[in-house]
Order: sequence, then C-alpha cells, then structure tokens
Amino acid sequence: MTAFEIFLVAIPGLEEPLCAEALEKGFSGAKQTTGGVSFQGTWNDVWRANLELRGASRVLARIGSFHAAHVAQLDKRARAFPWRDVLRKDVPVQVEATCRKSKIYHSGAATQRIATAIGEELGAPIEANADVVIMARIENDLVTISVDTSGGHLHKRGHKEAIAKAPIRETMAAMFLRQCGYTGSETVIDPMCGSGTFVIEAAEIALGLAPGRNRSFAFEKLKTFNASKFVTLKSGHAKPQGDAIKLYGFDRDAGAIVAATANATRAGVSDVTAFRKQSISDLTPPESPPGLIICNPPYGTRIGDKKPLFDLYGAFGKVLRERFKGWRVGFVTADAELAKATGLQLSPLAPVLHGGLRVKLYQAGV
Repeated sequence: MTAFEIFLVAIPGLEEPLCAEALEKGFSGAKQTTGGVSFQGTWNDVWRANLELRGASRVLARIGSFHAAHVAQLDKRARAFPWRDVLRKDVPVQVEATCRKSKIYHSGAATQRIATAIGEELGAPIEANADVVIMARIENDLVTISVDTSGGHLHKRGHKEAIAKAPIRETMAAMFLRQCGYTGSETVIDPMCGSGTFVIEAAEIALGLAPGRNRSFAFEKLKTFNASKFVTLKSGHAKPQGDAIKLYGFDRDAGAIVAATANATRAGVSDVTAFRKQSISDLTPPESPPGLIICNPPYGTRIGDKKPLFDLYGAFGKVLRERFKGWRVGFVTADAELAKATGLQLSPLAPVLHGGLRVKLYQAGV
C-alpha cells in the first residue's frame, strides 16, 4: 500500500503533546508542524489514528496535489484528479477551499470548480452538509487535496450527552492530563468536575480504552475503507486492559454530578469513577498515595462576573496546601490574577486557544 501524508489537526497550542502522543502510539516519523502533526502512513494508519489518538481534532489524508495558476487550469486538473480512487459515487461530498498567496484568490470560485469536477467526472452528489469533506488548500499556486477522514470533531467521543456549563473538550482534557504527567496509574481528583470530562478521560487512559470506540467516522464512507479489517482493528480495544484505581469527581452543582455519572456510565468507566456533590471546602484526600488534582474552574469570561471567583480560587489553594501535601495540581484558567489567588507556586504552560479564549494550564506541587 502506497504511503501518503497524514495530518493530525491539533488544538492551537497543543501541537507538542499531540506529537508526543502520536510517536508513543507508534506513528513513526511524526513531526510537529504549523497547526498539527504530520507523518507518512497508509489508510490503516488513518483508521488507527482516528480510533486511538486522544489529542487530535481531526485526521486529514493528503490524497494528492497539482499546480494551478488560474481557474481554467484548476478546472482541467481537478477533472483529471483520481477522485474515484478515494471517493464513492454513491456518497455525497462537500468541498471546502482556501486560497493563500496564489493567483487563484477567490475561495468560492475554487470551491465551485472542484465541486463541479467531482460531480461531473465521478458522479458523486455535492451537498453542503455531507459527512465526507474534500479540503483544497491553494498556496503559492499549489493545490493540495485532502479528505477529512474523521467527520465530526474527534472530541465527540460518542458518550457525552449531558453537558455542564463551560465544558472543556475531551481532546484538550487528554492533552492537559498528558502535560501533567498522567499515565493511568495514579489517583485523579477533579474538585470542579462539571460533566466529568477530566475524570472520564483519565479513566479511559487507565483502562486502555480507545477514545473512538463508540463513534463512527467519515472514512467508513470512502472507497478505501475495508470494514472487516477495521473490525479486526477495533477488536484489539474491545476489553479494558489491567486494573484501574478509583478516579473522583466533585461539584457543588447536583445537576453536574447527575450529568457526569450518566456520561461515565455511557463511556463504560463507571466501575472506576465516583462522582459526588461536594464543595471545595469539604474536599479531602482519599485513602490512596498522592496523585493528581486537575480541574477547569470557572474564570468569569465565559460564565459570568469573575469578582466572586477570587474567593473560590483562594479556598481552592488553601485546601490544597493544608490537606494535599505531596499531590500534583493542574488547573486551567484564562485569568492570571485568578490563578495567583490560589497562593500556589505555579508554573504556567504556553497559552492554548479554547473557544476563542487564550487559556493556560497552571501546574504546581503541593
């Protein structure tokens, strides 16, 4: 099978931990680049990347490229492109094009020409909301054709139906856990757990569960898909691996606890997770060796006025200093002053773009 470039789209600011994860998962030659991680691989690698990688937002398959200096040339070469090697004529296709530093500067015109070429040469229906998306990047007159093999964003694991306020994406939570040094062998506590994202991600890591096991992917609708081979690939992730210790989530909102518990049940990790309504002031360590405390506390810009939050951050820091000696701490916030209010000796990482906000992961040892 001929290798081609596979591009893992990263959350802005989390390219480095995604590259580390890709290398750890055996995607040899993975290199960090602008906006993500790239490596050479086959369609089997595309399937596995979608199924196994926790930090990738999408997996793009670069299926070819050609030069085009004007729209007539784009039309001709798009019609000659081997679409039938990848696409099925019975599956609707959506086309998106971007233009940069090229003589072809109108993305709408480029999109229309490529879509028409696919529709007329292959016979596939062109639909605005199709699951299969062809992405054309025209830069310096080079047209690079990719197919989004993921479909829906990969943070949609397939089990989170109940969502609390200001949720953190699963992909981001997984990378923050990695940056905090979590490998699945220690206790994790989220004292402001919301819908349970950090705890559920930690539990899946501890149990060796593939993040994409409960969802479908766009590559299943491509001509290159082999259903029996993919079933075999998924079967290697069918059963939890090893034993996991308890992972805990607390929140003062009873509705959040109901949501987190339901999400954990759907994810199949309820046996190793526990969620309970509890305020920060009542937080105490479990009977286990010190582990990791990680959370995404409110920071005002997203869910209201931040002034009352200084007391929350102050109480958070005080409880940790008094009761959690030897534990590691990681928390996410967009506000450096709120972070400082914890009174902890913090080490912030580089900013990450989250829902239009620049947030940072702050770490400390207690």
